[in-house]
Amino acid sequence: MSVAQSLILYFTLFVSLFFEIFLLITYIETREKIKLEKAECDRNTDHFPTVTIIVPCFNEAPTVEKTVESLFNLNYPQDKLSLLLIDDGSTDDTLKVLKRFENNPQVKVFSKENEGSKYSALNFGLTKIDSEFVGCLDADSFVGSEALKRIVPFFRDSSIMAVTPSIRVHDPKTILQYVQKVEYSWGVFLRRMLSAIGALYVTPGPFSIFRTQVFKDLGHYKEGHHTEDLELALRMQKHRYKIVNAVDAYVFTVAPRTLRPLHKQRVRWTYGFLKNAYDYKEMFLNKKYGNVGLFILPIATFSIFSSLYLAGTFIWSSVGKITNQIVKYQAVGWTWPFTHLSFDWFFINTGVFYIVSTTTFLLALFLLFTAIRLTNGRFKFGRDIVYYLSIYVFIVPLWLAKSVYNIVLDRKISWR
Repeated sequence: MSVAQSLILYFTLFVSLFFEIFLLITYIETREKIKLEKAECDRNTDHFPTVTIIVPCFNEAPTVEKTVESLFNLNYPQDKLSLLLIDDGSTDDTLKVLKRFENNPQVKVFSKENEGSKYSALNFGLTKIDSEFVGCLDADSFVGSEALKRIVPFFRDSSIMAVTPSIRVHDPKTILQYVQKVEYSWGVFLRRMLSAIGALYVTPGPFSIFRTQVFKDLGHYKEGHHTEDLELALRMQKHRYKIVNAVDAYVFTVAPRTLRPLHKQRVRWTYGFLKNAYDYKEMFLNKKYGNVGLFILPIATFSIFSSLYLAGTFIWSSVGKITNQIVKYQAVGWTWPFTHLSFDWFFINTGVFYIVSTTTFLLALFLLFTAIRLTNGRFKFGRDIVYYLSIYVFIVPLWLAKSVYNIVLDRKISWR
């Protein structure tokens, strides 16, 4: 291994271990506050501000009815909750499904021409609201009945301008959906930790709630390289608008069932992050923007390229070992390498690299199990964890590499 390779690997390990320890310390300092937040949100309140939920729909006929019904089932006063259902030029029966709800006094149904991205439908909806708060719900997602009631109390703090929910996978069936179930649990944990340090850099489409004043002050959604929720959050962070997370406000999303749609979705997410990060590059390593600029954005960007480097190194090393085995087989034939099994502590590798890498791996597992316990209320070892540990590390480089490839060659991506 060359000196340059060693330096890159050691630096990557150092950053990974540092970030994991940082998350662990943040969790230890935050867990009591999380309990207090849950108790506060469960307490009855006599203040229910007006809220409008925008549901943008493009070819969502199979799921949008359940999405709207989940909004009707919210434990929130009906006279304080309005729904704007927007058909964004669908070519299936979406508009027909939406019209079933137009006689409900809470609901307004609109139809517009499709402009290639969700942000145009959201902006159309923003021109139709007069409520104190506004949120969005993707038409393939479903809210828990207590979600809004657990989000609203955070706004008692007048400095808070947006609250994000915790997103979980709805009814996983396939192996990849089970993998995403664990991944989303990690996302729940990470968002809550980033919330604790004021560094949330995405306000997810499924049921993030904003003060309407945000859009009056900062303008409406932008295209944001097909990740308008990320662009808006970065814009808010740039203007030092406070975003927090309600860890107990659950939203359930239909995850991609197979690799192709999952790959396309994650390419869009990663591509959007990198492009938006470049658009807001003045925030990087700038203490003016707090933890999100000084710490989180640089680490998030670095993690993409370091993951690609580690994956490439692993593939190159594996190819070399396989080639050596082939040459050995051609020379002397097959030999069973475990003829005399024995164990001797003398042969345990005690090098710094292996100790640090093992520590990093074990701490990552501990944080993952902590994330699952935070999301589900308890930890249960099941097939979802087996699938995640067996598969996830091998599929992530696929969309990371494609995202970087698209950026290097300046290739545009589509929403779908």
